Amino acid sequence: MTMTNQKPLLSKFLSFLLLSLSLCGYEPLMMANELIPVGVVLDLKSPVGRVAERYMFMALSDFYAVNHIYSTRLSLITKDSGNDVIAAASAALDLMKNKEVQAIIGPQSSAQARFVIELGRKAQVPIISFSATSPSLSPSQNQFFIRTTHDDSAQVKAIVDIVKAFGWWEIVLIYEDTDYSNGLIPYMLDALQEIDTRVSYRSEIHPSSNNFEISEELNKLKANHTRIFLVHMTASLGSKLFALAKNAGMMSEGYAWILTEGLSSLLDPMSSKIMDSMQGVLGIRPYLPPSKQLEDFERKWKINLTSIRTKSKSITSLNFFGLWAYDTIWALAMAVEKASMVHSTFLKQNSSDNNGDLAALGIFEMGTRLRDTILSTTFQGLSGNFHLVKGQLEPSTFELFNVIGNTERIIGYWTRQRGFSKDLNGTSERACSTSKDKLKKPIWPGDTTEQPSKLRIGVPVTSGFKEFVKVEWHSPTDDKPSISGFCIDVFYAVQEALPFPLPHEFIPYMNKDRQINGTYDKLLYQIKNQVYDAVVGDITIVANRSLYVDFTLPYTESGVSMVVLVKDDENKNLWIFLKPLSINLWLTIGAAFIFTGLVIWVLEHRVNTEFRGPPNQQLGLIFWFSFSTLAFAHREKVVNNWSRFVLIIWIFVVLILTQSYTASLTSILTVQRLQPTFVDVKEIKNNGYFVGYQNHSFVEGLLIKQLDFHESQLKPYSTSEEYHEALSKGTHNGGVAAIFDEIPYIKLFLAKYCSRYTMVGPTYKTDGFGFAFRQGSPLVPYISRAILNVTQDRDKIGAIERKYFGSQTTCEDQSATISSHGPILGVDNFSGLFLIAGIASVVSLLVYVFNFFYSHWSTLGNNPANSCWSKLVEMAKHFDKKDPHTFQREESRVHVASPNVFEHSPSIDDMQIHSRNSIEGTYDVVIHNDNGSLSSSSRHGDASMQDVPHSS
Repeated sequence: MTMTNQKPLLSKFLSFLLLSLSLCGYEPLMMANELIPVGVVLDLKSPVGRVAERYMFMALSDFYAVNHIYSTRLSLITKDSGNDVIAAASAALDLMKNKEVQAIIGPQSSAQARFVIELGRKAQVPIISFSATSPSLSPSQNQFFIRTTHDDSAQVKAIVDIVKAFGWWEIVLIYEDTDYSNGLIPYMLDALQEIDTRVSYRSEIHPSSNNFEISEELNKLKANHTRIFLVHMTASLGSKLFALAKNAGMMSEGYAWILTEGLSSLLDPMSSKIMDSMQGVLGIRPYLPPSKQLEDFERKWKINLTSIRTKSKSITSLNFFGLWAYDTIWALAMAVEKASMVHSTFLKQNSSDNNGDLAALGIFEMGTRLRDTILSTTFQGLSGNFHLVKGQLEPSTFELFNVIGNTERIIGYWTRQRGFSKDLNGTSERACSTSKDKLKKPIWPGDTTEQPSKLRIGVPVTSGFKEFVKVEWHSPTDDKPSISGFCIDVFYAVQEALPFPLPHEFIPYMNKDRQINGTYDKLLYQIKNQVYDAVVGDITIVANRSLYVDFTLPYTESGVSMVVLVKDDENKNLWIFLKPLSINLWLTIGAAFIFTGLVIWVLEHRVNTEFRGPPNQQLGLIFWFSFSTLAFAHREKVVNNWSRFVLIIWIFVVLILTQSYTASLTSILTVQRLQPTFVDVKEIKNNGYFVGYQNHSFVEGLLIKQLDFHESQLKPYSTSEEYHEALSKGTHNGGVAAIFDEIPYIKLFLAKYCSRYTMVGPTYKTDGFGFAFRQGSPLVPYISRAILNVTQDRDKIGAIERKYFGSQTTCEDQSATISSHGPILGVDNFSGLFLIAGIASVVSLLVYVFNFFYSHWSTLGNNPANSCWSKLVEMAKHFDKKDPHTFQREESRVHVASPNVFEHSPSIDDMQIHSRNSIEGTYDVVIHNDNGSLSSSSRHGDASMQDVPHSS
């Protein structure tokens, strides 16, 4: 054998010899140079403590086997803390005061380290911990505290990305009630809140809890609807938790468990029984890069364990805490040599034999120098690159694993810069990925690849209006029906608009006959009973339902209305010509006609021969003249200016009335052919008519509570065909007078039967269709925002509507709502016109009467014997006489051109006959008598025709 081949064997032999001597307690034989006392405080009864102690002694042997020329040697003085804070502090104080150690490695837990760090600060002794990972212990805030691992907050981002990748919107935190966990929980809560994942429950378990207490807490968690658990605790407590969780049936299908680094790093030392209870668990831990140095160490470790004949897995397996302890020894040994710690001493404050006397604690004069040297030390250790940043290690990569059998299956890696990847080569991708597609598919508890905590969505099973939700089975033995419909497609569109995946499963709400298992209210109450996480379907948003579920924004229009049968007999009505105007308007117009005729007669009676004659003819003239203006057929001329003024206003009023009447009648005869049989809910209710509603709908409660219908008047129906049959029969033949339902159903019904039915009456406000979720669900705001995006995208929502309703919109225009009031014109529509005409007539009449009384009252005032009543009688007689001034002006217009003016004129007798045959009987013939005075002949006999001389 050559010398070259003998050197590796010799080196291995020497290393093994030194390790054996070290483990057997023969340290003095090794020490030929300056011994540097270093304290070690561990819980030697714990898996971490036992493994770490052996790793450190192996590290000591390996380091000086390589660096045998160093002038310093570390001398480890181990103390057992017994998992007690006081014992750990007491051990550290004893090591500093009596052993004058120049550094302390440990203690093991964060609670113990908090006290020991204070002692180290006072004595200026570096406290180096490889297992106190609580973020509440900060090296930057404690000068002499060095953490040769990373704190727990470094893994928070990776855990949150896992939660986000699998679309878990709700989670339960389970952690032990110690400083180890309490320091991490605030960081975890803040990070989960940033991705809007709700922590529904926080379970604190004290390390001293017995099996019964842990089981009680697990039963509480099992009763909760959340099935995703994030566990952060140490190995001793975590092993009991999972064993009891399996006994409680919580390691079955539908559950998901995530382990933080503290427990994930210790899976290897656990027994096969504990590993068996953790099947399907997902964990995260720092990535351990492979190296030749690590392979050599693992081989030596196994050889060493063979010699001591241990069968404990907690001793035989590698773990991260042991590797960090190994690298800690190497870093400290390098720093001690580099800092030249030869002959370094403690400066005593005062002497005391009491180990608990803090005043007697000295100050290590080289402590600051040693601390700074450790912080600047870098090398490639077993756990990776040893490089302290702000007093602690910073991990670069985490690996995700899945517990399968007795091993951990690596499903991917995570880095802060690149996100997830299936292998380390994936980290070369530029974009940061948080998609679960970048991970291998995990196997979950229950030995299934189906992702746990899918959204359990209840779906109503309806017998009618399947355009909204349709649940159908292809065979009687088919367990998974096909579910479709408008509401389902809207949900799919909303799901695509979400910024995260939403795994779900539709569960029909049905009985053994595959029919709906109760009302919609009972379906929604299943959310409160934790049967479903949500309900999707034609679910209407109403106030009483919001007491036990949370609704999203609506995605359809809202309202409840009434559908009735229409009749087409309006054009056959004998009195249809009266329909355009109301009764009050007809009476008002008649009164206005009579009043206007009377005013014109008063104004014209004394000055116009056409308004004179017998009383019966004058009465007829009043009605004739006013009503003839309706067709502008009056032949009588008016001579009084006041009459002309009144007539101009009145003709304008008549023009407006006739045009409005014509337009309204035209509308009735041509446009409004169909009329509802009922337009008023009160009429139906007061007459005791039957009404229908959709079975299992909230409309039944609305009819009883809000509209005061008696329950005996209500009839439930399920399909549009049943609606048609019930309305066709009518309330007296076993049917109903009206159907009350929501507007989306009514539109769908009218699309099929638009020619026979119509929607009438008021619309009772509701908020339309929405998705229902458990109260406080963090999904509601996301779903609502996605609904807005979908409904405002007319192309997207329009395509869904056309898919289910597009072939049934032929009659959409004819199914428009008919108001309960027809196009009837009333007095209010023309009150202004009547007011103007009335004022004009009254003012003209008053002015005329005033002038008449003023001109004739003085002639009656000379006779004091006349009473007021007799004067009025005389005034009436004067009113019936002709106005001489007006008639004189009329007679002067008759001009005689020559003495032969009457030669060709008809005889006086003929004129008299003509006068008698006149329509009005009021025409007068005016001639000149011999005296040159005017004389007239009339039927009233004002002048004798015999006095009229014949012309020659």
